Formats: sequence, C-alpha cells, structure tokens
Amino acid sequence: MSEASARRAAFPFSALIGQAPLQQALLLAAVDPGIGGVLVSGPRGTAKSTAARALAELLPEGQFVTLPLGASEDRLIGTLDIESALRDASVRFSPGLLAKAHRGVLYVDEVNLLPDGLVDALLDAAASGVNTVERDGVSHTHDASFVLIGTMNPEEGELRPQLTDRFGLMVELQNCYEPQIRQAIVKARLAFDLDPAGFCAGYEAQQDAHVVRLRDARAALARLSFDDEVHAHVSALCIAASVDGMRADLVMLRAARALAALEQADAVTVVHVDRVAESVLLHRRGVQDDATQTNAPSPSQHPSSTDNASASAESDYGYLSPEPTGIVRVAGVKDVIPLNAKKR
Repeated sequence: MSEASARRAAFPFSALIGQAPLQQALLLAAVDPGIGGVLVSGPRGTAKSTAARALAELLPEGQFVTLPLGASEDRLIGTLDIESALRDASVRFSPGLLAKAHRGVLYVDEVNLLPDGLVDALLDAAASGVNTVERDGVSHTHDASFVLIGTMNPEEGELRPQLTDRFGLMVELQNCYEPQIRQAIVKARLAFDLDPAGFCAGYEAQQDAHVVRLRDARAALARLSFDDEVHAHVSALCIAASVDGMRADLVMLRAARALAALEQADAVTVVHVDRVAESVLLHRRGVQDDATQTNAPSPSQHPSSTDNASASAESDYGYLSPEPTGIVRVAGVKDVIPLNAKKR
C-alpha cells in the first residue's frame, strides 16, 4: 500500500463518536502547537491512537510519527557527525523523529513508561517549536513544530508530576457504558473496516471543513489579544485550583485564544476560558491535591477523643485481650506455681 493510500485509510476525525473533549483538545493543540501537547489518559480500547491518527489527516503535511517505546535519545533528536565537523568544518546532521514530525503529529504511546530524559526532550521541543542537538561544542538547530500527543493507561503507572505539568492539556477518557453510544461506535468501526474508502467519502465534506477551520484559525491567532477581564478570570481559576507556578495561566490563555480563533470570534472572552479550563487544570489540580493530602497532618498530630478512639479501633483490629493461662507441670520440676494462682 502506498503512503497516500495509507493516509486515506485513516479513520476520519469527523467520524469519532463520544470524544468531544478529546477532539477539542487536539484541535486546540493543532491550532497552536506551542500549547505544549495533549496528554490522553484512559483504559485500553478508548480510541486514543485512532484520534491521534485522525488529527494528522487534517494537518498540512499529514505527518504521523510514532515514537517507539525503546527509542534512544539519538533516534528522537537526531545525531551529529563530529568527525566531519573536525575534519572539514562542516556539520553533518542526521535528523531524528522530531525533524520527521515537523508540521505533523508526534504520537507517544505509553509515555509514562519512557525514561524521564526522553520525555524532557519531547516536551522541550513541543513547547519551543525547535530542536537543538549539541555534541562536543558543535550544535545544530532545526524547526520542530508538531502536535505532541502522549497517551497512557493509569493502571500501568503515572508520570512524575513535574513532567505531567509540562503537558499543555490533558483529557481523561473513560469506558463507555451507554449501550446506544457503544453500538454507534462499533457500527462505525465495522463500516470503516469493511470499506475504508467508501466510509471516508461520506465524511469528506466535514473533513474539508475541519482543514479550512484549522488553516483560518492559525492565521487568526496573531490578531487576538487578551483584555484585563480575561486575565483576571484566568488568574482566579488558577488560584482556586492551587496550581504551582505560572504554566497553567499561560497555557489557559493560549488555549482560550486558540478556541476563539477556531470559532472565528472577534475576541477572546471568559466563555472561551471556561471551556478550556478543565483540560488545563485537570492534571495540575490533581497533582496539587495529592501533595496537599500527603502533607496533611495525621489524626495523631491533632488529637481528640473521637479521633484517638477511631484510630485505636483501626489499629487494634483483630487484637485479643490477654487472659490468664496456667503452666503445665513438667516432669522433674517441683512446686511450679501457675501464673493465675495466688502466691501464698
């Protein structure tokens, strides 16, 4: 199958069912890749990779690059030929996956299982739009503007809070227990598998509309600014969520602007902020809550009769009160006094 045929066989973004929050987050990251990527958390079989591939079809180059779980740093960022630099003063750069993903989607499945250093390099490039490779005083920089989509199954471990916070947006998927929605999803998937070209043809107009929206939204970003009301609302939301640092404020403003641009609005409003706030705060609010619970004083630090009684009851669960027990007489030992006998 040719590359063009493979691209046509991707499940249409417009045909995704029951994934509105994920679709919005992916579109926002596509409008402004500087948002820093999307972290998608959810159990197996919730269309995480399907949605990522579908988004790539809407982008100018349509690039969809997957980072293998066992990839090295050189495979990701590229390598420099130091010998040629020393010999003839020329830098020979072998591009990595970051260069290949430029203007497309870089998909990282099970990002929570990657080494921290690799995740750092991914997030740096996603936020800055450039990749710099340095070896022994020789460096090379190239554009690396891509939509980073990292997925993870919480059952297989979590990302460190410091890395989770660096993802711009987060969406948490759940298993679907609505019979009608499940049936619709299965019917769509079966129809696509049976006739991919025919299925995609039915969504061609909607797909084209998405492409135009993305193109126009990217062009509109520069003319949209934030007034004091929007700034104040963003600050209030972030303070209420007790987030660390200023990253949440910056991402929320950029995401609200991307949403306004996507909808061809004349200005960024507090309504746009409210509609993106959850995906910005979801992983940051959760981290803060965990830290608060970890540092919260235990009942023993604030003693009360009720708390002590409750704590004692929990710690003594299964404990039996002592009872008097006699000592059995052993042959050759005289005048052994049972423990429960009174001394004369």
